[in-house]
Amino acid sequence: MKAVVYILKSLKNNRYYIGETINLDKRLSWHNNPGLNTNSTKSGIPWELFYVINCESREQARKIETHIKRMKSSKYLLNLKKYPDISMKLLEKYKF
Repeated sequence: MKAVVYILKSLKNNRYYIGETINLDKRLSWHNNPGLNTNSTKSGIPWELFYVINCESREQARKIETHIKRMKSSKYLLNLKKYPDISMKLLEKYKF
C-alpha cells in the first residue's frame, strides 16, 4: 500500500503540521474542516500543502514522519523542500 508523508503550512499562523496518510486529498479536506478537525490543527485553518514525500509503504511513511517530527525545526522543513536530496536519503534510510 502506497502512502505519503505530508507537511501542511497554516495560512493563518504560519505553523507547520506533519502527518502521513494513504489518501492525501481526503486528509487535507479533513484538516481544513472545522467540524471534523482535532485541536492540534483546528487553530491553523486554513492549511495549504507545503511538501509531500511519496513512500513505498505505510510503515515507511510512519518512520519518516517520526523522523521529521523529532527534528522539531521549521528550518529542517524548509530545507526538505529546498533540497530534494534530503527526502531521497530519508526514503533510502527507512526503506523496507
